Amino acid sequence: MSEWSSHDVAQRIHEATQTAHRLPPVRVQGYFNLWPVMARSEFERFANDDPQPIRFPPSPLEIDRMMEVMRWMVWLDVDDRKLVWMRADRYRWEEIARRSGCSTRTAQRRWNDAVGRVAVHLNMRQGEIAGFGVNARNPA
Repeated sequence: MSEWSSHDVAQRIHEATQTAHRLPPVRVQGYFNLWPVMARSEFERFANDDPQPIRFPPSPLEIDRMMEVMRWMVWLDVDDRKLVWMRADRYRWEEIARRSGCSTRTAQRRWNDAVGRVAVHLNMRQGEIAGFGVNARNPA
């Protein structure tokens, strides 16, 4: 990528949340069930058996990209992390504002600021790696 924009960062964070939802559930090891499987009548099976959603596990490349996005979150404080992840999870602005204790417009401004800060950090880091960044100009 030549330069990161806020839109690119927001898309990568959304992709990371989707990847996180596709990971297998975390379960405590060592517990098992000894109860026999209960035979249910047809009526009970009709009312109770919902088909389990089919989730395809993410590829290693998707997991690497998700881990990279999680490393970006170090640049934000805890409140901004929560706000950015909630928005990437497609929460409504009203819900985000209610949980943050602010107005809807303030939540939107904080989100824009947080995503913009991540984009600035990425662009600065990319410039340092290429050799023409802030540290290359001023080696002090």
